[in-house]
Amino acid sequence: MNSLFSPLKAGLIELPNRIVMAPLTRARGGAKHVPSAVMAEYYAQRASAGLIITEATMIAADGCAFVEEGGLFNEACVAGWRGVTDEVHRRGGRIMVQLWHPGRAAHSALNGGSQPISSTDRAIQNDTIRIPGLGAQPYEVPRRLETHEIPGIVKLFGEATRRAKQAGFDGIQLHAAHGYLLDQFLRDSVNDRSDAYGGSIANRAKLLLEVVDVASREIGAGRVSVRISPLVDYNDIADSNPSELVAYLAAEFERRGLSFLELRQHAHVLPAEEQLVGIARQHFHGVLMLNGGFDQASGEAAVSSGRADAIVYGRAFIGNADLVKRFAVGAPLNAMDATTLYGPDGRGYTDYPVLPA
Repeated sequence: MNSLFSPLKAGLIELPNRIVMAPLTRARGGAKHVPSAVMAEYYAQRASAGLIITEATMIAADGCAFVEEGGLFNEACVAGWRGVTDEVHRRGGRIMVQLWHPGRAAHSALNGGSQPISSTDRAIQNDTIRIPGLGAQPYEVPRRLETHEIPGIVKLFGEATRRAKQAGFDGIQLHAAHGYLLDQFLRDSVNDRSDAYGGSIANRAKLLLEVVDVASREIGAGRVSVRISPLVDYNDIADSNPSELVAYLAAEFERRGLSFLELRQHAHVLPAEEQLVGIARQHFHGVLMLNGGFDQASGEAAVSSGRADAIVYGRAFIGNADLVKRFAVGAPLNAMDATTLYGPDGRGYTDYPVLPA
């Protein structure tokens, strides 16, 4: 029977434990989206995680949806991330970069005037995006991608994967969750296309699978993972048949031999989420990671029962660089300071207390 502390092989990546650090946007990449020394220290402090997955990282210079998130769209970004991966590896860790395009969740004010792109020409409703100097702004109407433009999106992901390899990452994760571009094609509340990328589940999944294939050619399928969130409604998105969507995707990921599948859950205790876990297990026989509000006890239960192979923790890793050790010895966790989630320096980023050596 496995536990959170059992080793795990996820594709070609060897994990010493099953406590995985989630992608967490922390906005320390500067105006040019180049990872800095403080980012290297932040990730290296958390090298005891079984695996670190970085914050959502821009594949295109005009694909910004936050402020100062990291990028991987030029050689300066590669050099910046190389400083991060070298330090994580020096401290014995493994690190994977999450590649991402926000699609209609971007804003022209963050991207040099470029109109957001999407599967649709409908804007995100009932929400706002925060723009420096302007405050909260409504989301803009996106430009619907033409069919002939879609290979260019696939190429961007392939080029970013190549740069990830150059930057020393152990693998990449494709962010196909949370209502960002790949998810805007996957789920039918947003994808209203009538071409080869719309309509059926197979058509809606076509872009994601093309991206999986190009990334696998660049770095190997055993170093590629995907994150999906079929029941999470963030960024004004939903699907009419999440069970069938998960079954189709899981079978395709199985056929391609991906390193792992991450299910980002609305809350792991919801019966609908538990049902999707069962469907994913039925069709995908590789490593399944769950992420949805787990604590140590519930994560341990999920792994020991075989429902999950690893648990992805987010908030707990923000305030606890030594989360693995704290779990191991039963130490209390530091509380996360929400006021310092985003900022220019190490305050609330690299200065949380750790247990004595």
